[in-house]
Amino acid sequence: MGEIVVVTGHSGAGRSTAADVFEDLGWFVIDNLPLALMPRMAELTAATTSGAQYERIVLVVGASPELVEVTPAIVRLRESGAVVRTLFLEANVETLVRRYKETRRRHPFSTGSLNEAVVREQQALEELRGLADLVIDTTDLNVHQLKDRVRQAFSLGDPNERMRTSVVSFGFKYGLPLDVDVVLDCRFLPNPFWVPDLRPLTGRDEPVRDYVLDHPAAKEFLDRLEPLLQTIVPAYLDEGKAYLTLAFGCTGGRHRSVAIAEEVGRIVARLGVSATVSHRDIDR
Repeated sequence: MGEIVVVTGHSGAGRSTAADVFEDLGWFVIDNLPLALMPRMAELTAATTSGAQYERIVLVVGASPELVEVTPAIVRLRESGAVVRTLFLEANVETLVRRYKETRRRHPFSTGSLNEAVVREQQALEELRGLADLVIDTTDLNVHQLKDRVRQAFSLGDPNERMRTSVVSFGFKYGLPLDVDVVLDCRFLPNPFWVPDLRPLTGRDEPVRDYVLDHPAAKEFLDRLEPLLQTIVPAYLDEGKAYLTLAFGCTGGRHRSVAIAEEVGRIVARLGVSATVSHRDIDR
């Protein structure tokens, strides 16, 4: 049995962009499939008599009169035995309104003002959002950043991998990442920014990495963090969680958080869980 990803979320949040990425990655993408047919998609991921099969299928589900039927359809699809993951794309009201004004398209929930339509859709999708395995907030993402996030989450090799883990660094001055599970603050560590020779470097560079990780506070932090991860990672696996994102922040997202995130990626790997490491603000 292969893997099925249901892509849904707010209108204007990037469903079409995500679908393009899946196509580039070799997935079989179906847009606007009648919901009554969704439970039967599991049959396409199973080998046929000729040996042909669609190992990875993406179902793009947008706003429609059948919206209330989406959640039950996903539940039935999961009950069929297929590996099913749900990707929910969202953005804040102001961003969605601006995007719709730029495209001049009619919002599917339009009966009054555009702002009211966006809010009505968000309210209608609350239950479906709660069902999602992965939520990506695209408010502050451009097209290229969204494509990178989707590639990172879905280009890993084994569709039966139980949990896909991401370790992310960020800068608090640019805002908290909204679509993460655990956030830890690294601003208690000495800041390489104030060392002239280290300022132009990043946490990926050996001098900065040594400066951060050799500090006693960093060593104690990582020594205490590892047993915590030994507890929560298996617990998330047992709970059936498909995605886990750990975020580490410092002031600007270039030095301390980057060095810590890289090290945490290695710790998670020692736990037998494949993890990708990315740095949201390293180039700012």
